[in-house]
Amino acid sequence: MRSGGDSGLDFGNGEGMNRGMANEALEVRPSKNSREVLTQDGKVLKVPDDWDLLMPGDAALSRRIKKDGPTWTMFEMKGRKKFSRGIWAPAERIGVLEDELKKEREDPAYEKKLEAGRKRRAKEQVAYAEDFEEAVRDFLDFSDENGDLEWGMAKAIADHAVPVGSGTVARTKRIPIERRAEAAVIAWMRHQTTAYDDMTIPREKGARREVRRMLAKRSRVLLDRYRVGGTVGASCPLKKALG
Repeated sequence: MRSGGDSGLDFGNGEGMNRGMANEALEVRPSKNSREVLTQDGKVLKVPDDWDLLMPGDAALSRRIKKDGPTWTMFEMKGRKKFSRGIWAPAERIGVLEDELKKEREDPAYEKKLEAGRKRRAKEQVAYAEDFEEAVRDFLDFSDENGDLEWGMAKAIADHAVPVGSGTVARTKRIPIERRAEAAVIAWMRHQTTAYDDMTIPREKGARREVRRMLAKRSRVLLDRYRVGGTVGASCPLKKALG
């Protein structure tokens, strides 16, 4: 799990910066040198001699390492995605917390605690899925004639957006559930009822955002057709998307 090394702080150039940074919680990027990292503004930091790299994979241990003291959390960007490359922290602290967590996990009470947590989260997930689906229906607000389509669409969107790890707007807590539901509907329609996935969009700043804005406007116009009353024919994009 850990990667050590025998090169450490360089007390020549950058001595003060390295000493100060070792007492801070930072987000850093990998460097060509395995015992060096890059700050967000591109400055080189040498990893202290007594630090090791905790590789990704044990979320519980990673949380404890970060909570227990200064760490350098290493990320790497690939396109728009951010990938964890491990956490630099004092080797002794990593060892102590590893041993503590190992002992806890060997205790039968630990598994019972995990199982209770899984059941609690499962119940919360079911409740949230129901709340989110209801919020989607409230946003759709179709006429009575299109009630079945409203329910079917709400279920399809919730099934896609709600699962843990889906990475959709439904999982964020930064905005109210009503706005999450609205954003999820527009995103679902963008992929299901437009040619967005096959579009060639210029790699220019703001181009993709502008295309999404244009498609969102079209989606809202389409939704209004279902709100004013009267049934919509089988050729409608929404019915096609739902099969």
